[in-house]
Amino acid sequence: MSTMSSSPATPPHSLGSGVAHLRAKWGWIVALGVIYLIAGVLAFGSVLFATVVSVLFVGAMMIVAGAAEIINAFQFKSWGKFLFWLLLGALYVVAGFITFENPLLAAATLTLFLGVALVVSGIVRIFLAFGMNSASPWGFVAISGAITLLLGAMILAHWPVSSLYVLGIFLSVDLICAGVSWITMGMALKRRT
Repeated sequence: MSTMSSSPATPPHSLGSGVAHLRAKWGWIVALGVIYLIAGVLAFGSVLFATVVSVLFVGAMMIVAGAAEIINAFQFKSWGKFLFWLLLGALYVVAGFITFENPLLAAATLTLFLGVALVVSGIVRIFLAFGMNSASPWGFVAISGAITLLLGAMILAHWPVSSLYVLGIFLSVDLICAGVSWITMGMALKRRT
């Protein structure tokens, strides 16, 4: 005969148990944030090195994705799909190895794509803002679009020289923002204990 508790128990995989588990680990969360913050500051110290690191990471992910596509190709029964996925995977792998062979050329290409994407995104946001009704926050959308358009235009205006530092600056800012976020979350969890 099993005994049952009369008090309601928290399910083992509930949100409350997850938050309680995180509260116990608040120090590790803050430490992770500090590591991110230090890495971001160091990346700002050498944006060229940070650019190369970010490009090499993209190259490694392309090789992994290409290998996964090649493995996935063997699951298809028809020759057409098999060859398509095999070719796609091979292109990813080749692009990844080219990235490792010449990271500065890859950085220039990625920076060009980033600048074009920001310009297009900014233009689309501005058009969307003017299509919104007056009760919605169209002004914020328009300002966001203008800033994105301006950032993309600045990257393209200084391209290819901007490819030496843009990706490194983006990586640095991302690491610093992630670090601050983790530290803030860890400290908030500590206050709740």
